[in-house]
Amino acid sequence: MGKYLLVETTDPFDSADVTDAYDLARGLAEEANEVTVYLVQNGVLPLRKNSAAAGRIAELAAKSTIVADEFSLRERGITPDEIVEGVRAVPIDTLVDLVATDGCKVIWH
Repeated sequence: MGKYLLVETTDPFDSADVTDAYDLARGLAEEANEVTVYLVQNGVLPLRKNSAAAGRIAELAAKSTIVADEFSLRERGITPDEIVEGVRAVPIDTLVDLVATDGCKVIWH
């Protein structure tokens, strides 16, 4: 079992590549890997419960850990009560800790 950190900075409505990143995270989790998805910058935009991508995010949260940068959420006017269930808002320090985790493979998109 491996450890993976996927860092997503892009809104899925700006780039179709984001869907590929979500699929990669889901596939890695289904192969019994420990997967964390860290959403930052515009990567937090699909986290609103009423977003067209909310179902996809909730599905991914059921198989892996999804965290969102608090600052990015605040800058985009998204409050913690507005985000999809299963996603936690965390400080940027969390990203530093995750990147520094022994044996963790980081994929930055």
